[in-house]
Amino acid sequence: MKILFRCDPALFDLLPRPQPAREALPDWLRTMKPRVPSAVHQRAIRTVKQCPPFVDAMSHGFVMRLPCDVIVRDGQFSWDWPLPALTLPNHPRAPLSFHVGEQLQGSPLARDGQLAIKFNSFWTVELEAGWSLMAAHPINRDELPFRLLTGVVDADRFHDVGINLPAVWIDSTFEGTLPRGLPIAQCHPVRREADELVCEPMAVEHQLRYESVAAQIMAGPGVYRKGYRGKRRAP
Repeated sequence: MKILFRCDPALFDLLPRPQPAREALPDWLRTMKPRVPSAVHQRAIRTVKQCPPFVDAMSHGFVMRLPCDVIVRDGQFSWDWPLPALTLPNHPRAPLSFHVGEQLQGSPLARDGQLAIKFNSFWTVELEAGWSLMAAHPINRDELPFRLLTGVVDADRFHDVGINLPAVWIDSTFEGTLPRGLPIAQCHPVRREADELVCEPMAVEHQLRYESVAAQIMAGPGVYRKGYRGKRRAP
């Protein structure tokens, strides 16, 4: 899969570039302990840092990043981001814009008429034919004070302008700076062709394999990581 990112020529050397998600893992994952004492188990147990599906999900796809520092204070958003004259007159210059709260009315995302923020995109994204782009909240990043609304765009066809990224603000007590380069969306190319779902009872051979793998899992850790997990390639 070749993914093409383009931006206004005047911004090419100024913008943080989209980044493989494996390169944008948070500091808390890097610093958390692989094992901690458990009062329930009466011994040290492995944390999610040693759970390959947890980490692989966070490492999957690529992230779109905040183009500049955004200061949040007293419920207001501000930024100091002097830009040069842009080549494209209809191109956004602000890192954020907003949706009125009524656009979320009737959904669990509504928060008493609160505005939804919208991260403006400064990169266009082009995928290969037959593929769409799913943009979602950065996986397992519950520490972020916003929640991105998940969306899917047919980016093999719609790629001449940026895909903006709406989010709801969930932490009314947050004050501080959202730093330049912060992952604001984790994106995954997805095929558009329909899936075929097949449900069936386990045949005898499947039952035997189930019992074999289950016994290995009960006997000790690392079964999936050592025997089933595929290798991850460096970008």
